[in-house]
Amino acid sequence: MQDFFTWLGKTLGEIIRFMVDLLIHFFQNLGDAARGFFHGLSASLGVPTTLVSLLILVLGLWLLYLGLRALLRRRLVATLIWGLLGVTVLSWLIN
Repeated sequence: MQDFFTWLGKTLGEIIRFMVDLLIHFFQNLGDAARGFFHGLSASLGVPTTLVSLLILVLGLWLLYLGLRALLRRRLVATLIWGLLGVTVLSWLIN
């Protein structure tokens, strides 16, 4: 009877170890993929890979998105304002 529980404990430990190793490799590869994505994005735009640069990029894209939404709602003045602000922010970042 004791051999059965020894085997059960050993098997359960190996399963837990396998799951932990699998999750470690998954998150490590996920981090490498995200790092590569941000490096490629910043290299193609010609901006440094910093948190501030990425936040400014997101802000500029969000402003352009607001301009697109205003265009779809047929608000021409709002479209021009949001679009001009979005392009201005993105031009600050890229230049």
